[in-house]
Amino acid sequence: MFRRSCTDHRHHDQCRWRLDRAVTRRRASAPKRINLALQGGGAHGAFTWGALKRILEDPALEIAGISGTSAGALNGAAVKAGLSHAAGEDGRQTAIDNLDWLWAQVGAVNDLRLTNWMNTLFPTPSIVTQAIEYSLPYSLTDMASQFFSPYAYGPFYKNPLRRIVDRFRFDEVCADDGPAFFVNTTRVRDGKIRVFSQQEVTTDVILASACLPTVFQAIEFYDERSGRVEAFWDGGYTGNPALFPLFSRSLPEDIVIVNINPMERDEVPCTPNEIQNRVNEISFNSSLLRELRAINFVQRLLHNGALNNESMRDVKIHMIADDELMRDLSVATKLLPSPFILGRLKDAGYAATDNFLRVNRDKIGNESSVDLPSMFS
Repeated sequence: MFRRSCTDHRHHDQCRWRLDRAVTRRRASAPKRINLALQGGGAHGAFTWGALKRILEDPALEIAGISGTSAGALNGAAVKAGLSHAAGEDGRQTAIDNLDWLWAQVGAVNDLRLTNWMNTLFPTPSIVTQAIEYSLPYSLTDMASQFFSPYAYGPFYKNPLRRIVDRFRFDEVCADDGPAFFVNTTRVRDGKIRVFSQQEVTTDVILASACLPTVFQAIEFYDERSGRVEAFWDGGYTGNPALFPLFSRSLPEDIVIVNINPMERDEVPCTPNEIQNRVNEISFNSSLLRELRAINFVQRLLHNGALNNESMRDVKIHMIADDELMRDLSVATKLLPSPFILGRLKDAGYAATDNFLRVNRDKIGNESSVDLPSMFS
């Protein structure tokens, strides 16, 4: 249409300008496509619940891919099911409803290992954390994990999360449409990461991704990739979350990591609980930091011309986190889903994501908002 109106050279530049403006407006109105990398961390995954709610409320963002571990896999399944066409037209609201249902169920878990024993409201999360750490139920649970195997339950053993995951609509979770969905697990036999996707995702796969070996029995099932029955543990040991499944050229270059394990703590841990907690945080951040270091290395090679974009992708990394809040919590609040803590985490995740979008929205699609060179300098 624009070309036909350019009947002479005097109008040519003006027509091109109008065409360029039209293209720019179309691009500006198109949703920004992002991938989500959802970290695991037990009940602290409620932070991701709030973060996802804020993202889903934003029509200017489109979720193209999800990689989730442990609680991140549970959250990812809820979002994937909502955004599949089988769920209906209002996919974003369905995804939000799925998340609300999921965390209402988690908050109602009543089990010695995942117990909802304290509903009292406290003024700060740090007070709740201390109360839980020095409470009799947590002390007994912690002591039992050191002296008793989850296999000691014998025929009476039951994974308390199974009743929740069994109610997922796997025709929607595994649908070919909607975001690509990846669930990360650790294969016990060889200690390698095993990523399941799309039709491979089942109740057992999601339970495997959230299987802490001191708390739950390993999840065993036939793995078509290895051709044998395999045992699986929590994916956090090998990919928390795994980023490499999101490097596919069919997916956008922007990866938004929702981080729920604090990267830094200035204080040196001294008490047994503090030491155990920091060991837990370091262990479950190590695989993510390794991948980010590798991305930083590849980016340097790309920017120096040693590699070209045809051989490697120049992915853009973003991160949503609230380390200040997470430093007030500990491994105790990961295992004991108090409704008060879940609510605080959800609100914090929503607020952190709102702030991230306010500050970094323009960087999505253009550049990383995480300074990887400084992180690894």
